[in-house]
Amino acid sequence: MELSRIVITGVGLTAPNGNSLSEFRANLLNGVAGISRTEIRYMGEVLAGICNFDPLRYQKKKEVRVGTRAGSISIYCAREAVFDSGIDFEAVSKDRVGIYIGTTEHGNVETENEIHNISQFNYETKFWSHHHNPRTVANNPAGETSLNLKVTGPSYAIGAACAAGNLGLIHALQMLRLGEVDLAIAGGVSESIHTFGIFAGFKSQGALAEHEDPNRASRPFDVERNGIVVSEGGALYTLERLEDALARGAKIYGEITGYHVNSDATDYVLPNPERQTQCIRAALKQAEMAPNEIHIVSTHATATPLGDIQECTAIREVFADCPDTYINNTKGFIGHAMGAAGALELAGNLPSFEDKIVHPSINVDQLDPKCEMNNLVLSRSIKAKRVDAILNNSFGMLGINSVLVVRHFSD
Repeated sequence: MELSRIVITGVGLTAPNGNSLSEFRANLLNGVAGISRTEIRYMGEVLAGICNFDPLRYQKKKEVRVGTRAGSISIYCAREAVFDSGIDFEAVSKDRVGIYIGTTEHGNVETENEIHNISQFNYETKFWSHHHNPRTVANNPAGETSLNLKVTGPSYAIGAACAAGNLGLIHALQMLRLGEVDLAIAGGVSESIHTFGIFAGFKSQGALAEHEDPNRASRPFDVERNGIVVSEGGALYTLERLEDALARGAKIYGEITGYHVNSDATDYVLPNPERQTQCIRAALKQAEMAPNEIHIVSTHATATPLGDIQECTAIREVFADCPDTYINNTKGFIGHAMGAAGALELAGNLPSFEDKIVHPSINVDQLDPKCEMNNLVLSRSIKAKRVDAILNNSFGMLGINSVLVVRHFSD
């Protein structure tokens, strides 16, 4: 049986340097980052990527107060994606809509806040919020979104560490092909900057970035990179079967033609370049494409010393002989948005199908020789001869790898 072709018809996002695809893309092309200093309980001042979208655009004050930051991010991105798609959402059967949101973790923020609150009252649990349980269940971001959009189809979160943004899209594609839904809202979100635990964890690993200039702190591939800048954000997409998108005359951002997910099974944190290579090759095989047919490789590189080297090793293994394949990175601009990272990074590259411009990796003053790769775009955007396909890498802790291949749509 021939599989349905699945296309992207809408994009909604919020990032530390933009609250729409057009703003985000302009800042990527112009070298505008979005990192700042903020105070975190028990940690003091840290560097973080903070979003400044307006949650009250699509929620009431009470809904924001009762809900979660991840829920507000998800609702904002979902509403923006649906609007961008041009679909008559009121006419859509809501039981045929699916919401699939990738997350790194959920519930830490709310639990930390409640423990801190009752500590002010000698740990008297009567001061514990009765909203705690619905706030902390793993499906919360998707659940809040379904409530807001009145979607009665399947709505749930997908936990896949920092590979989750890709996983949200992959799962949506599968459900559309299975005929379980007719419209999917999918991608990834993160509220990570609101929990001191993630900052403390990375600091104890020696993996939390430090720099006197916040916007230069996230430095993938630079020889002096010293760790991750934790960020919040989200990017959700509307996905449809091609025939449905064409029937309503939708604009099409791209077609998802290949993907793969595998696991390292070797280490809690350190990536395995052999497994990453296998994941990339398997995604290309499913897309029925050769490496030299990919024109942009969007890297996952987080600015950790060993992690960047491992991924570069995998990329060189696959794309060493591909003169028209350009390689870039987005985390220098926005830090690491965890579960939202892959979805945001894909969004930043999608406009390249139309303008043929490849945005750069920034903050690389001196390229680490172990991170050298052919056609790594540094400092300034470049104009490519053609951009017909993007390969999007997303890798996460405990060895979860995900790779997505998106092509410029053509009949």
